[in-house]
Amino acid sequence: MSDVSAIDQLVQKHQSLKQEIAKVIVGQHEVIDQILLSIYTGGHALLIGVPGLAKTLMVNTISQTLGLDFKRIQFTPDLMPSDILGSEVLDQNRNFKFIKGPIFSNIILADEINRTPPKTQAALLEAMQERSVTIAGKQHRLELPYFVLATQNPIEQEGTYPLPEAQLDRFMFAIELKYPSIAEEIQVVKATTGGATYQLDALFTAEEILNVQQLVRRIPVPDNVVDYAVRLVNATRPNLDTASDYVKQYIDWGAGPRASQNLVLGAKAHAAVNGKYSPDIEDVQAVAMGILRHRIIKNYKAEAEGITEETIIRALF
Repeated sequence: MSDVSAIDQLVQKHQSLKQEIAKVIVGQHEVIDQILLSIYTGGHALLIGVPGLAKTLMVNTISQTLGLDFKRIQFTPDLMPSDILGSEVLDQNRNFKFIKGPIFSNIILADEINRTPPKTQAALLEAMQERSVTIAGKQHRLELPYFVLATQNPIEQEGTYPLPEAQLDRFMFAIELKYPSIAEEIQVVKATTGGATYQLDALFTAEEILNVQQLVRRIPVPDNVVDYAVRLVNATRPNLDTASDYVKQYIDWGAGPRASQNLVLGAKAHAAVNGKYSPDIEDVQAVAMGILRHRIIKNYKAEAEGITEETIIRALF
């Protein structure tokens, strides 16, 4: 099958996938789009939202429709790295045997990831970047495809451990979940207070998802689109001579090179699911908010004046 035909097929399957997810999840179309884009590109996503916005249900539903294994890890202050990765135990024959932890799954929901200490947060780093874990000097490969979808409560900060910038940078998207509209909330209440149940169909296989990831990487990108993505990321860095007064005024640190890579990859996937065979600048802008939001560090002046990351990113467009 040619890449053009494969993209046409992806458009149809993407729409069918969203219809299947909509059987369970009401609204949140932009959030679902960004999660799916991160899956199509092999990236990870951080979901930021208050409790009760169906983050866990959303991830579980998506994993079912993609035909992937799903495990949820509840991050707590007493969680240890071995609780996630697994550990070696002595069997009956006095030989060490490795017992796999919950991280050995296709989709990991790291629930309230900022509730656990840095030592346990760091246990995810190798898995997210290398798709492997090292236990007692032995490397264990994770089964592909592999995604970490983490959640974070933006309000309750007592007893939390903010994610270090190095780990935040591992997430392709930081996705903000907002409250549903009144019409959507009425629909949610009606659906969840009755006896209706829904049977979800798996529309992808693990192999098909890996093929989609390879397809996305093969999509050609015009030089002007790459140039725009790199310049957009470059414009967030206040320590450069070329930085604007606006950026110098409100930003302490800008985004790194991984942001440029993710912008191009995200633009490719966004173009593909919208039936385009090559991305343009509008595709870069469509994914820029989720990719840059968590990579920009505001200063005290921005905090005092109520300037958000979104405001800064829109100004950079």
